[in-house]
Amino acid sequence: MDSKRVIVDTDTAGDDTQALLYACLSERIAVEAVTVVAGNVPFDHEVENAKHSLQLAGAADVPVYEGARSPLVKEFDHAEYVHGEGGLGGELFPDTGIDSAERFGPSAIVERARAAPGELSLLCIGPLTNVALALAEEPDLPALLDEVWVMGGAANHVGNVTPAAEYNFWVDPEAARRVMEAFETTLVDWGGCLRDSVLGPEAFERVGGMESELAAFFETITDPVREFTRETQGVDGTTQPDSLTAACMAHPGLIEESGRYHVTVDEREGLTRGYSAVDVDDVTDGEARTRVIESVDSAAFRESMLSMLADRDPDAPLA
Repeated sequence: MDSKRVIVDTDTAGDDTQALLYACLSERIAVEAVTVVAGNVPFDHEVENAKHSLQLAGAADVPVYEGARSPLVKEFDHAEYVHGEGGLGGELFPDTGIDSAERFGPSAIVERARAAPGELSLLCIGPLTNVALALAEEPDLPALLDEVWVMGGAANHVGNVTPAAEYNFWVDPEAARRVMEAFETTLVDWGGCLRDSVLGPEAFERVGGMESELAAFFETITDPVREFTRETQGVDGTTQPDSLTAACMAHPGLIEESGRYHVTVDEREGLTRGYSAVDVDDVTDGEARTRVIESVDSAAFRESMLSMLADRDPDAPLA
């Protein structure tokens, strides 16, 4: 199988780092660029976290473009209460010395898509500000891309930052609405991730027995996340939503069920800010252009992640 040519758009902290590692180490994906967007932690930390992740993956030559440092319209809060100060557990603060690429992130997406129409895909694991800005610069962008994968929203499920909203959509609901209405996307939502992406006590025990750089990195960054997940979701483990999205992109065979629906996002301020309206009953006149992943082989995903952490080979268990 040919590798998918991919740009990863990320607000790099916690699980974003694992998704970057997965995408870089899988032979099914060829990461050609990374764009950084405002989200999880202060922006400069996100940039360094992305570069550090690429270094760990042996992909330090992949260009990192700095994108939007704030949402289109609204103010937002970082999620250091989940990921720890700086986004990597609160104790690791990389200083890679690697220069960022010169272009603005959204413009880099446009430039690369125009240069290779129909050949590039986006793996979007943060708020969708960069993608919305790229769309504003190039209205034909949906036709220029091969696939757009999005980790975001809560498909008829309680959110993780408010009862109505998942964090990525809540941070920039205007951007999320524009992207979901303009692009044909594959959506991996928070509800599915809470069900299918959790690495629990057994997985952590196995990671603890590994003598690898990636396993040590994983243990460092997951302490605060595991505590947060236990306190807020009642789950002893960590969710891996961004990694699950990368894994499904690389290995569509992981997907057990999916449906195509009209999806839009409530951009209004207030209780429903960032709510993802997924029309499963086809009661609106909106076009069903979003494929929502509804079930994933969680055991196979777990083994893929553990293989990555132990042997730098996420593909081995899925071959």
